[in-house]
Amino acid sequence: MNKTKICVFAGTTEGRELIEFLSNQEQISIIACVTTSYGKDLLPTAENLTVSSQQLDEAEMETLISESGFDLVIDATHPYADKATKNIMKACSAAETEYLRLLRENGFFPEDALVVPDAESAAELLKDTKGNILLTTGSKDLSKYSKINGFSERVYARVLPAEHSLELCRQAGIPPAHIFAVQGPFSVEMNTAMLHAAAAKFLVTKDGGGSGGFEEKAVAARETGTALVVIGRPPQGKGMNLSDTIDLLCCRFGLERKQRVDIVGIGPGSLSAITEDARKIIEKADCIIGAERVVKLAAQPGQAVFCAIAPKDIQDYIANHREYQHFAAVMSGDTGFFSGAKKLFPLLESYEVHIIPGISSLSYLCARLGTSYEDVISVSLHGRNHNIVPDVRTNPRVFALVGGENGISRLCQILTDSGLGNARVSVGENLSYPNEKITVGTAAELAGKQFSPLSAALIENHSLAAIVTHGLPDELFQRSEAESPVPMTKSEVRSICLSNLRLTSDAVVWDIGAGTGSVAIETALQARQGQVFAIEYKENALTLLNENCSKFGLENLTIVPGKAPEICWELPAPTHAFIGGSSGRLREIISLLLEKNPHVRIAATAITLETIGELAECLKAFPFTETEVVSLTAARDRAAGRYHLMMGQNPVYIFTMQAGGNHIWGF
Repeated sequence: MNKTKICVFAGTTEGRELIEFLSNQEQISIIACVTTSYGKDLLPTAENLTVSSQQLDEAEMETLISESGFDLVIDATHPYADKATKNIMKACSAAETEYLRLLRENGFFPEDALVVPDAESAAELLKDTKGNILLTTGSKDLSKYSKINGFSERVYARVLPAEHSLELCRQAGIPPAHIFAVQGPFSVEMNTAMLHAAAAKFLVTKDGGGSGGFEEKAVAARETGTALVVIGRPPQGKGMNLSDTIDLLCCRFGLERKQRVDIVGIGPGSLSAITEDARKIIEKADCIIGAERVVKLAAQPGQAVFCAIAPKDIQDYIANHREYQHFAAVMSGDTGFFSGAKKLFPLLESYEVHIIPGISSLSYLCARLGTSYEDVISVSLHGRNHNIVPDVRTNPRVFALVGGENGISRLCQILTDSGLGNARVSVGENLSYPNEKITVGTAAELAGKQFSPLSAALIENHSLAAIVTHGLPDELFQRSEAESPVPMTKSEVRSICLSNLRLTSDAVVWDIGAGTGSVAIETALQARQGQVFAIEYKENALTLLNENCSKFGLENLTIVPGKAPEICWELPAPTHAFIGGSSGRLREIISLLLEKNPHVRIAATAITLETIGELAECLKAFPFTETEVVSLTAARDRAAGRYHLMMGQNPVYIFTMQAGGNHIWGF
């Protein structure tokens, strides 16, 4: 297949974007001409792209164009490179090759800007002024400003970090301390910092348009009280902007133009917290998509909008609206911090997708509190079920995204009920909005108070539960003093059972015959991101079970009143199970466990000969591939006068069993 041959003379952001688009079109062969090796490095690498960084005069351009047989030559040079444009036009005319000019859209000058036609006029204007001057017009015309009184003391130059640029600075007489050798793009903040560093009273710039960073310079000049001197563009002939140019190429050569989707983080919520990059992207988009609150905040007058939160709804809308070429899917906060971007991005494989980060509520709140967040554990309670109590117990600082009515109040009440009422809670309401408010107090003090649904909290607990291993002392659990005490798995046995279960952080555990709840509570502490179901039918045991669960404040532990296996049918399939009591229905319970999950890992204890025999039979009757039986006999000391005697406990048999397990230890 004969490829269409296109030559692009590049020198602008638009030219680079055009080359990136063409490099993804298999039916196109491209030669890109730039004037510096730095410009070459900025272009993509592709099989259908050849890049030349040689500076060409008029004759060399004519030779290249006449001998290459281009179907089209596109002039995407800088608006101020009028000589290059004239040479390209003459060369195309001589070679009878079609010429197309890619134009950069004009910027909008502030009313107080001083507009001059060229560098000589700018130098003449500034010649007898007082105060420092920052030149951002490139390195080629620096010598034209040497007529300015006190040139070497007053003038600073921002140029590309290339040897050629630095040599021109030296030739013009600009001292090294007055040179900013950096590559853009430059934000308002960066422009402002450079103006302050130069103590500039004047900023000289060309009209580089939106993609050339003109707006950021103008805003920085206004905010710092710096006079803006603008060198107007040379008159340009007819041409097209980038979008129209690509549309023309698609129509003429049958090219495919992918829709562009930018996933944009817009920060905590106010316009002031949107980054300049995000603001630019949003302004250029044909259609804004997102939650109603953020769409209303971000959309510009006249832009198409669609309010949606679910990633599939957003994907479907984009797929069904081919009339829009550029979508901005706006997300509150930062795209990488509990954001819908995580689920949306994989759905957009067939589009040109860019992700633009924003300011997260975590970084914003910590900045307002004057603290870092490198050691903070982050969780989200916004539309999610998450047990935050273990996080606060074991980490000195926890950040929580909290949503909905009474979300903060409910969080503080949970902490208080779990014995964490002294934890320090810093609540940020309506962050970045005019009615922003920061409230600091203990969880107990803030429980019951009203806060905005748009809130986040930093929780600081300096009384950590330092012990992270299992094997809690038996004394921590409420015990029955009745004639028929509620059984409890003692700490020695409990430790071995928990080790043999090999719990994961997201385990789903059934504790069957939970008794006082010692095993259920320890598994819930270990499987913080999982779920534990304590199954018990005896009334006196349920009373103790409720007391112990309340004491530890474990939101991931659910008490299930009733008898196994009947009560278990509606429970989620277990990954792990502990059988502490079966009421003579051991075989039925194990059968149900395997039916719910053929790979469930089971630990069971037995002290009677009958239960030991029944468990031994189960090892043979069911298709377990891994089994272990441990007989444990322990003795504890007891004071007898001034002596201590070791008192033997009942021997306990611990059975562990699993079918088809695949446990990887990670080392």
